Amino acid sequence: MVQLYNEKSGKLIGNISEQQLQFLIDQLEEESVEDKDYAITSLTLDYFEEIGGDAELLSMLRKELGTLDEITILWK
Repeated sequence: MVQLYNEKSGKLIGNISEQQLQFLIDQLEEESVEDKDYAITSLTLDYFEEIGGDAELLSMLRKELGTLDEITILWK
């Protein structure tokens, strides 16, 4: 299992599968090969939903985003 964290607060968002992580890696831009963080907005999540993203993953990320414009998540 992979753990997702809110980069700013350090809070554990939740555990995700390797397949869910691969979805994030495939869809989001990395700044380097060692990059393990991603900026997430409501538009990002809407796009993920449109292309058939995992409902559990999207729900977890929407809950963490709440009313914020953007969060940065990181994985370990």
